[in-house]
Amino acid sequence: MRALPVALATVTMLAAGCSGGTVINTDESPSAGAPAGTAPPSTPPRSNTHLVNAFDYVAYPPGGTTYYFTSPSGTWACAIVPRVQAGCQSATSFPSAMGITGEPDSVPGADGETTTPNALVVPRDGAARFVALDEAEFALDPGPAKVLPFNRILAAAGFRCNVQEATGVSCLSESSGKGFTFSPDSFVPQYTDVPVEAP
Repeated sequence: MRALPVALATVTMLAAGCSGGTVINTDESPSAGAPAGTAPPSTPPRSNTHLVNAFDYVAYPPGGTTYYFTSPSGTWACAIVPRVQAGCQSATSFPSAMGITGEPDSVPGADGETTTPNALVVPRDGAARFVALDEAEFALDPGPAKVLPFNRILAAAGFRCNVQEATGVSCLSESSGKGFTFSPDSFVPQYTDVPVEAP
């Protein structure tokens, strides 16, 4: 008769071990834990204080659902292509170079030959880079796309972008943590979040 209490205690322990928070299944592979004795790498916090409604920016071009926005100045046309990439191009002079300080003189084109870059992208799993596009992939046609106001964040399908008066346009792949921030005067290969205290 002692086997029943032991079996009941075992079942209770197993149930307690299996209970807890909700399990969320995503297409992301689990990351390996940090080795013993080392702290995990720190990632900058990402604010959700200034999110806009992504449905206000969605369009359905022939290639599929895309989230388009234009900078407040009207200079940049940008888009989030779900789970693929986020990118920007000139809204006024495409296919010319973007004219950003730090922009390379040439990049490999689709045909393998070097050519002038005319867009900036951050793919889902790679570093931000300048590219040469044959077509205006980041501008809504017909456009223009809705303006993303200063200090507001458009987050959709694994990416987030914002525009800040002091730093320019910034986009991030939430999968890789890589991104870019650019203005006509500068380019930085990292995302710049909107400060929580921003108006």
